[in-house]
Amino acid sequence: MTFYEFSIITNTGFPYYHLKLKEEPEGTNLYLRFFDFSEDREDVNIDLDEESVFELNAGLVSALYEFARNLNKKIEILKFQTKSLEKNITNMYPRYKGDVLITAQTESYLLHEAVKEKVKLIYNAIVIPKIPLDSALEMLQNEEDFIIDILNDYEANRRIKENEDKINKLGLEYLNSMKGYGLEAICICSFDLSPLYIIGDKYSFDDIHDILRNIENFPKIDPLEWIYRQSNLGNEIKWVFIINSSVGPTVEGLFQPFFYLLFTSPHSYLAEFPQKLAIKFNQILG
Repeated sequence: MTFYEFSIITNTGFPYYHLKLKEEPEGTNLYLRFFDFSEDREDVNIDLDEESVFELNAGLVSALYEFARNLNKKIEILKFQTKSLEKNITNMYPRYKGDVLITAQTESYLLHEAVKEKVKLIYNAIVIPKIPLDSALEMLQNEEDFIIDILNDYEANRRIKENEDKINKLGLEYLNSMKGYGLEAICICSFDLSPLYIIGDKYSFDDIHDILRNIENFPKIDPLEWIYRQSNLGNEIKWVFIINSSVGPTVEGLFQPFFYLLFTSPHSYLAEFPQKLAIKFNQILG
């Protein structure tokens, strides 16, 4: 599981809904991701001088620091995204209704755009009918189940489960045949890079999480293409080949392709094997 907490609030601070999915692992850097579904109010434009901006930032930082300290947590990075100065782009963005802010505490390595698409599914299906939130009824059990299913990749997991025997047999054959070339494990991930299924007994899910946390960045990967990145597990260097499968479930109109991850020793030579593996796995999971 790569999502730890999920919250729906308003921009004015009304706490409508909070879901605790899992306890945070100790000593791990997690991301708290913000998704703004509020109305775009172009008339709100406050000009502040440099001293006022500094005082405002100082108040924000001290408040966040005190808040984190009281929760026995530590904030290391606070990321801001500046607004574009482009005008006449309203058709590119949806006109959101109300002042909804959704936050999700997740593993740092998840692909942010994919996480955003998950959150948008929840917003469109569950949140919109409840606006305004400060007078909405409580979240129903079936609605909460929907949120959990989306965040935890229910459909992707179901497809893997239905084909588990075939996947495991093929994966073990590949591990045996490619062992001499450095292949150590295969992992199937969802479209946001959440690990779902491991083939091989060398690594646990905790190991996979640690390896992925130590990768600097994940660029966009085209369908049936792959990249490799260097990481580490403890003192051991690892290479990770990341393949965009181009197949996967479609949930509420959103296509969610699997990623296949190959974990290898350093300087492994796999040639065209990643594409071969993807094609064979796609025949099972497609």
